[in-house]
Amino acid sequence: MSVPPGQPAGPEEAAPLPGCARHPDRPTGLRCTRCERPACPDCLREASVGYHCVDCLAQSSRGGREAMTVAGARINAKPVVVPVLIVLNVLAFAAMAFQAGSIQNNAASEVFYQFSLWPVGVAGGQWIRLLSSGFLHIGPIHLLMNMVALWIIGRDLETVLGRLRFTAVYFLSLLGGSALVFLLGAADQPVAGASGAVYGLMGGIAIAALRLKVSLRPVLIVIALNIVLSISIPGISLLGHLGGLALGAAATAALVYAPRERRVPVQAAALGGLLLLLVVVVVTRDLSMGPIHCIADRCFGG
Repeated sequence: MSVPPGQPAGPEEAAPLPGCARHPDRPTGLRCTRCERPACPDCLREASVGYHCVDCLAQSSRGGREAMTVAGARINAKPVVVPVLIVLNVLAFAAMAFQAGSIQNNAASEVFYQFSLWPVGVAGGQWIRLLSSGFLHIGPIHLLMNMVALWIIGRDLETVLGRLRFTAVYFLSLLGGSALVFLLGAADQPVAGASGAVYGLMGGIAIAALRLKVSLRPVLIVIALNIVLSISIPGISLLGHLGGLALGAAATAALVYAPRERRVPVQAAALGGLLLLLVVVVVTRDLSMGPIHCIADRCFGG
């Protein structure tokens, strides 16, 4: 996206735009994504994330304080978490396919049986399923769709948030999707896939685009299309998608809108609060299902 040559005149009743920090006589609605000062198009330069003013660029070239994104991450940090997550998902799929002796029918494996999101199993004390199910996929198409989305969306969001913050958003999204499936899904229906986490990244990239004042249209179109697919294609967990989307958007908002002066403690408190909320949801649902009774390979709550 290129910097517009100027700002269109607004209605007479609109509040006046602030002046550029270097050219006070030039009203502007643009801001540097590093120092957040108003800046006219002539004073902005396109960066890997948003735009930086010439003063921030000069300070960086002189060895000043390190350039940071709106979330407090280092500028131009190479994405590392996304490739690692993709490798873990592919390895889990390979293990399932090896055990099942089939790529297409890989769900017929002990790995899937032991680690998929089976609500009755979670209520029976196997909370690890809430996390492990996010690395299992049913069939190669399911894996491919999620990994392509993770690669495309995840790299940009990791650049904005930084590795540690991105990892927190990813796993909160994954757990958010799992928690909603556990809360409202069928008790005896196993669910698996990284879709909850990927939808969380979709929500996160939308919030980041809003914060950086870039166009939301492409992101919203992608989210809308994926929600339509979630509703129309049988066997896809809409609950997992919506839970991940909500947690990803909330977590990213806490990161990019945290006040700069108290950024780290505010971000930590917000992410901790979201994690606590998920724990409360899971514990409440666990208690409401009552004792778990198993007959052969079938288990039932109540």
